[in-house]
Amino acid sequence: MPIKSFKSIRFVLALIATAVGAEAAKPNFLIIMADDCTHNDLPAYGGRNAVTPNIDRLAGQGLVFNRAYLSEAMCQPCRAELYSGQFPMRNGCAWNHSASRPTTRSMPQYLRPLGYRVGIAGKVHVKPDESFPFEKVAGFDPSCVRDPTRPHDLTEAKRFMSRKRDESFCLVIALVEPHVPWVMGDASKYPSRKIRLPPNIADTPRTREDFGKYLAEITYMDGQVGEILQALEESGQADNTIVLFTSEQGAQFPGCKWTNWDTGLHTALIARWPGKIAAGWRTDAIVQYADVAPTLVHAAQGDASKHKFDGSSFLPVLLGKADRHREFAYGVHNNIPEGPAYPIRTITDGKYRYIRNLRSDEIYIEKHLMGSQGNGKLNNPYWATWVFDSWNKPDVYKLVKRYLSRPVEELYHTAGDPYEMANLIGNSEHARAEARLSAELDKWLKSQGDPGIAQDTDKAIQAARQGRHLYYPPDQIREVNP
Repeated sequence: MPIKSFKSIRFVLALIATAVGAEAAKPNFLIIMADDCTHNDLPAYGGRNAVTPNIDRLAGQGLVFNRAYLSEAMCQPCRAELYSGQFPMRNGCAWNHSASRPTTRSMPQYLRPLGYRVGIAGKVHVKPDESFPFEKVAGFDPSCVRDPTRPHDLTEAKRFMSRKRDESFCLVIALVEPHVPWVMGDASKYPSRKIRLPPNIADTPRTREDFGKYLAEITYMDGQVGEILQALEESGQADNTIVLFTSEQGAQFPGCKWTNWDTGLHTALIARWPGKIAAGWRTDAIVQYADVAPTLVHAAQGDASKHKFDGSSFLPVLLGKADRHREFAYGVHNNIPEGPAYPIRTITDGKYRYIRNLRSDEIYIEKHLMGSQGNGKLNNPYWATWVFDSWNKPDVYKLVKRYLSRPVEELYHTAGDPYEMANLIGNSEHARAEARLSAELDKWLKSQGDPGIAQDTDKAIQAARQGRHLYYPPDQIREVNP
């Protein structure tokens, strides 16, 4: 065999080996989280006010999930779900400012055996530490209520990305905007008179002012997203990194955070993986935060079946091999310690949403949104203007009543009514959807051992903190979820 031909064969074999190695290489994971950002306030989801060039660019480079959800529209429960792959009842964090069970496991335990360094920067807000043993990465403010937010520094994040080239990394950067107080960014870019308020937000002068400050924080957050993505690019690892951007739950406006309406539980989710995830596409596949951890394990060539996940991998959707994932997404709300007990349960199929308010005999109170900190300083001053204007403005009164007084059941055709303003319960044209979703919600509650009303109690919280599960036998679940 001529030398030249032999060298050519060796060259071809080397190329094949390189290609196979590249195919087998485990991707890095970079998860960027906003904080309290209603998904459809982002232009990528139809928002008409905020300017977000970096998120828009990311959406053009990756896959946008039209129907991504979290199970509880509060910071700690949704983060515990994201990191553990388990729903709130299963991991134990079914209330804000609580804790998961000590037996809960999360991304660090899932990914480290697969050769990953797993770190978190910014807001952590999950506990106990033994269940969430992330490596702490400095550079982003961990406090979502500081006024103002501390300046960010990407030095440590860059070091984490590049520290060991023979190891893959998983890095969560949890930003603290646009969580209140809305003090970051340039609110002058959003003059009140030009803001187009969503139909679930009352139109008062103070609301317009505060909404402009909220929009400014979205733009500030978008700038951080751009800097983080630039840092990833400079690390030389962008092509082998799955980037996930998510907006967390809805903002601190009535009908968004702390609710089971779509503007509370629906989250933005954008995924980029150059050469693997098709750019500029959208999918209607339904996914939940509980599905993220098993997806990362799957992408890292691990066996997700070894873990006690409630979610499942949507990697086939990312790779364009499937256009469906789960049939339903589920949601819960337990109001303690945000206010008096007010348990809510919900289910959606992406088109319709069905809600049960288990204590519809009570009024709904959320102390942060509606009250002060005890020093006379209101957390959200606009709320008082809603109440003040409700006596002579019927549209404002309806929104105040919608928030405070909930019916036993709600049904919305979310696909045609994205802000869920028209309750269709009892409407014969939608009876089939109502019956289907109600039955499926019952099945899920039984599978979770959800006791319903009894869940939103101090006794249940203490049980969860002690690693116990307060539940009722399956045949009694329907009785406590009237």
